[in-house]
Amino acid sequence: MQLDNVKAVITGGVSGLGLSVAELVVAHGGKVALFDVNDEKGAAAIAALGKHNATFLRTDVTDEEGVRGNVSAARDFLGGLNVAVNCAGILGAGRMLGRDGAMPLKSFAATIMVNLVGSFNVAKAAAELMQNNDPGEDGERGVIINTASVAAFEGQIGQAAYSASKGGVVGMTLPMARELARFGIRVMTIAPGIFWTPMVDGMPDSVQESLSASIPFPSRLGTSKEFADLVAHILGNRYLNGETIRLDGAVRLAPK
Repeated sequence: MQLDNVKAVITGGVSGLGLSVAELVVAHGGKVALFDVNDEKGAAAIAALGKHNATFLRTDVTDEEGVRGNVSAARDFLGGLNVAVNCAGILGAGRMLGRDGAMPLKSFAATIMVNLVGSFNVAKAAAELMQNNDPGEDGERGVIINTASVAAFEGQIGQAAYSASKGGVVGMTLPMARELARFGIRVMTIAPGIFWTPMVDGMPDSVQESLSASIPFPSRLGTSKEFADLVAHILGNRYLNGETIRLDGAVRLAPK
């Protein structure tokens, strides 16, 4: 799939990884619909991307009917829908047994709902529309890209909920790809390592240096552009399907 033909829904699309994907798509002639809950950042993103290239739809990814309606509205704006990129997520950090006692179950469930259930919710709504697209080369009708994390494989202390949610995203990648293959819809997942985020930007220099030093090569934090570049490669390479790609500079997370 060529980027100038991309008509994409991007969750978490008004900042970070999602916004970088949107910027790359629009820069190459595609169109995007940004799903997020931050109205202020949504307006700023549309102003930067151009109202003819992008639209913002306030979206709670855990709301089944809301997502289905917004995916349909996105298709109408885009003039079709052939890509969904799930970047929306929450950290959900917290120990099972913390200083104030055991983690409330609602905290664990909230992380699972946003990161895992939300990704599935958007993916199924997008696939429901993509299945009716005219087939392209190799019969391709669409691409779904989810975002996991290296914490899916070696979660740290305090990441039980986060790791479980991202492990679920990894786990559903292959069965989703197998099921949607008959419709010509590919499903891929990216598992980023330690990436530059606003949270990291606010940390002391010594902490930033320590994080960078933990990454074998290159010894620095990943950038959202590098994430977007991998999304672009996945879109263009039809033989990538049903797999999770680590994007992490060979880092392996320590216990804490």
